[in-house]
Amino acid sequence: MNKAVSYHFTGIKGTGMSALALVLKGSGYTVQGSDVEKHFFTEDGLIEADIPIYPFSADNIKPGMTIVLGNAFPDDHPEVLRAKELNNTVIRYHEFLGEWIKQFTSVAITGSHGKTSTTGLMSHVLSDNIETSYLIGDGTGCGVKGSEYFVLEADEYREHFLAYHPDYAIFTNIDFDHPDFYHNIEQVYDANRQFAEQVKKKVIAYGDDPLLARFRDLRDIWYYGFSDDDDITAKNITRDTTGSAFDVYVKDDYYGRFHIHQFGDHNILNSLAVIAFCYFEGFPAQVVAESFKTYHGVKRRFNERVVGSNVVIDDYAHHPQEIKATIQAARQEYPDRKLVAIFQPHTYSRTKALLTAFAGALDHADEAYLCEIFASAREQDHHEVSSQDIIEKMTIPSQLLMMDGVEALLAYDHAVLLFMGAGDVMKYAHHYEELLATKN
Repeated sequence: MNKAVSYHFTGIKGTGMSALALVLKGSGYTVQGSDVEKHFFTEDGLIEADIPIYPFSADNIKPGMTIVLGNAFPDDHPEVLRAKELNNTVIRYHEFLGEWIKQFTSVAITGSHGKTSTTGLMSHVLSDNIETSYLIGDGTGCGVKGSEYFVLEADEYREHFLAYHPDYAIFTNIDFDHPDFYHNIEQVYDANRQFAEQVKKKVIAYGDDPLLARFRDLRDIWYYGFSDDDDITAKNITRDTTGSAFDVYVKDDYYGRFHIHQFGDHNILNSLAVIAFCYFEGFPAQVVAESFKTYHGVKRRFNERVVGSNVVIDDYAHHPQEIKATIQAARQEYPDRKLVAIFQPHTYSRTKALLTAFAGALDHADEAYLCEIFASAREQDHHEVSSQDIIEKMTIPSQLLMMDGVEALLAYDHAVLLFMGAGDVMKYAHHYEELLATKN
């Protein structure tokens, strides 16, 4: 790393790329980037940090620059070709990050579900108590000069996390979530197993996941969960409309009592993973518990606001397990309200592979609306699956929702409207709010 070098991020509005750009900027490096001109929520943080953003152009690339290339872009991108003409260094996002973390005590959080929320909580707790840099998958990044720790979200997609050799790794679960790359669950397991074997110190894993249970022969593996067979366990759990409280035991030794303001069992488990790491690094339980009190979550994960008489929740849930967890959390916080799910499937391949599971997960709501599938740039629509196919497998009242039919949501009063999806599902929420404002 050379602070005399300018770093250009091709595809800087990507969630990982924008976070990494913020890390470098905060660490004292010169950073700029390029992307499409359409607004994306990640650019707000970049603008606030005074990081220049340009439209894609070969003219952006100057002699001596290092180009960090987003994983969504090909090697023949015009900016890459120009960089090669100038003999500039070009490095992929995940490869750059793998080199960057070597200067810290690093903890990588991976898993098919829960990694962003867990990374956000870990970043908050550590930053509250010691100099820490971090990269979260919601586009949030922070570089702090003199940091001892680095927290990163490690994505299993296309095996990108194999570029990392962290000191610690947390595995929240292993599930089948990327059918456009992995052909079956065993391939997902193999990639996770290889990543686990690259961890330098301790692996911290969810004990009730059947695939993670196969990690037991690893050199230094620690399991967390609700079972007495786990190494770090949550006991004496209480749940109410303010959150959850629980005692933590490490190998049957009492560590402390914790209260979180988040809802659902999955957030207790995410907290346990963070507690386990803090225990290993010598943080007192009371210090961790105090930091939990001031944590307010990450972007697009159960973000709530009151709209009229209703509660609108924005959540990134795009897999059946995530949908069930999000609905469970909403039930805990709002036990007396009707729960209406508005779900936008993300990618044709995932929808086709998990069709029945999506229907079963959404059936946990009281009523549901299905938006059209949000298409990924990495695949084409072969007209093999649609949102209607999910509806036909559901048992609760459900129907398709188009933008010109959002006014149907105006009929709800004192309900929870839960907008879920990894695409642009929030445009439906925004339109609903505009219609409600006009009506009132």
